[in-house]
Parts: sequence; structure tokens; C-alpha cells
Amino acid sequence: MEIDVVLPCLNEADALPWVLSRMPNGFRPIVADNGSTDESAAIAAAYGARVVPVPQRGFGAACHAGLLAATSDIVCVMDADASFDPGDLPRVADPVVTNTADLMLGRRSTQGQGAWPLHARIGNRVLAAELRRRVGVLVRDLGPMRAARREALLVLGLQDRRFGYPLERVVRAAEAGWRIAETAVPYYPREGKSKVTGTVGGTVRTVRDMRRVLASIAPQAQATAPATAATAPVPAQASS
Repeated sequence: MEIDVVLPCLNEADALPWVLSRMPNGFRPIVADNGSTDESAAIAAAYGARVVPVPQRGFGAACHAGLLAATSDIVCVMDADASFDPGDLPRVADPVVTNTADLMLGRRSTQGQGAWPLHARIGNRVLAAELRRRVGVLVRDLGPMRAARREALLVLGLQDRRFGYPLERVVRAAEAGWRIAETAVPYYPREGKSKVTGTVGGTVRTVRDMRRVLASIAPQAQATAPATAATAPVPAQASS
């Protein structure tokens, strides 16, 4: 089985060689280039990745364009900034492959100083708590590495094209009754400056976009939120 991996990208020329060279066998990178002004697109192509130009700016726009370009049954998403090792993708993909989860999230396990700034952790913690309260999904992290089946994702009809896109995916999946689980994935200091968690302003914009998604949750979904959610399966051994 081959699995497409969507890599939303904006000026990640320094990180892409390491990321793409560590893609496990069977995982096909799709670099959704969101208007990079460096050599990201050329580097991605040189390493054999499929490059999808995304003129509409926004993290969600890049993710969704990559999803539309994918052709595999199961699709993964991960950041292109070297904060994740692609060798860990099977940890997230395997539960979907074996049909023990419908949406699998990589819960970030920080490795080294600076991998996940305090202000970003706090913002993530608040949003995860709101998600647990409103739709009953017991996740601790809205991690950027995730996996699900492509056709099912398209049926969800995701609308956000900014930083709220990852949260909207979880919210709509929960409303649809998906089995959602998470597993720990190592999270490293990224290559270069973060456009989101690396600055307080970026974190504020992300929280604002995500709060807008939370406000869209249907009242009936909140009223019938389950008391528990899928527990994380035992992580599979990562390939290299």
C-alpha cells in the first residue's frame, strides 16, 4: 500500500532535504507550496516529491490542495519544517491502515529546548480542553502529524483555509462519529523560524482562527458529546 503525505510548505528550503530524504518506503510526499519565495519547490522536485502550487495563501489552503491532489486511500499530513521525522509516519498511519482508528493524531513529545515554546503549549492546551468539553474527544494535542482516509476527509466538507483547518478536521470528524485517537510522536526544534508557534502573534492568530471553528460546533453535537473517546493504540515501530 502507498500512502500520500501532504507537506504544507512556505519557504522550507533548509528543511526539505532532510525531510524528503527520510520519507519511509511506501510514503509519497506531496509538497503543497503556498507561495514560497525561496528554492522550496525546486528542492522538493529534485528529491522526487510531487509539487502542488497553492496560490491561495493560508495553512488550510495548502493542506486542502494537497488533499485534493492525493490519490491514495489513506493520506497523512505533517509539517515540512523538520520538526517531525518522517520515519515516524507509520506510528500515525498504521492504526488507520488496520482500521482501528478513523482519524489518528500525533501527540507531540518534545525533544530538546525550543521545540515547542511555552506560549504555544498553553494555547494548544486551552484549545484541546475546549475540544474535550464541547465534543467529548479526549485529545491532549492538536498535533500537525495526522492520518485518515482521503474520501472520508473530503466528505467532511472542511471550509477553513487558515490556521483553523486542523481543528476543523477533528471537530467535523467528531460530529460524524469517527473513532479519533492519538499516539506520541517525537517533536524536534524546527529548521528556521516558525510562522505560527515561533511568535506570540502567530500563536494569537492561530488561537483566533481555531476559536472561530469551535464557535461553529452544532449545539446538538455539544449536547450529545460522548464521555470518552478512542484511546491511543500502542505505537507501531517507526520505519527508516
